[in-house]
Amino acid sequence: MRLRVSIDIAATPARIWDVIEPIETHVEWMADAERIVFTTARTRGVGTEFECLTKVGPFRLTDTMRITEWEPRHTMGIEHAGVVTGRGRFTLRRTRRGATRFTWVEKLSFPWWLGGPIGALVARPILKRIWRGNLRRLETRCVGTA
Repeated sequence: MRLRVSIDIAATPARIWDVIEPIETHVEWMADAERIVFTTARTRGVGTEFECLTKVGPFRLTDTMRITEWEPRHTMGIEHAGVVTGRGRFTLRRTRRGATRFTWVEKLSFPWWLGGPIGALVARPILKRIWRGNLRRLETRCVGTA
């Protein structure tokens, strides 16, 4: 399953990076992320590993992640290596109107016991709705208003 959501935020890439760079605070704007626990001494940059307790409706799972890309004010990429596998990426790009386009792309594979490709098809609109809400909460943290 490939999923993409984006939002234009009236803030600089530097301001948005200041908000997303501390990975442990993602639980404050991601409704589906309940707890983040680092499994490496490193908490920033490529090679950082952590587990995220994720909840979507009645489903709870521990998502094991590793940072694979880290370009301050531009890109944060992750690899999912837990129950759900795949890759995700946040990108920040200045728009002509002075805002910053924040784009979140994920390519995920669900295990057979979560329905495999059919489970992903069912989950796609639910996750898209949740992640759009996450981006609105991120915007509020970055600019103080939605």
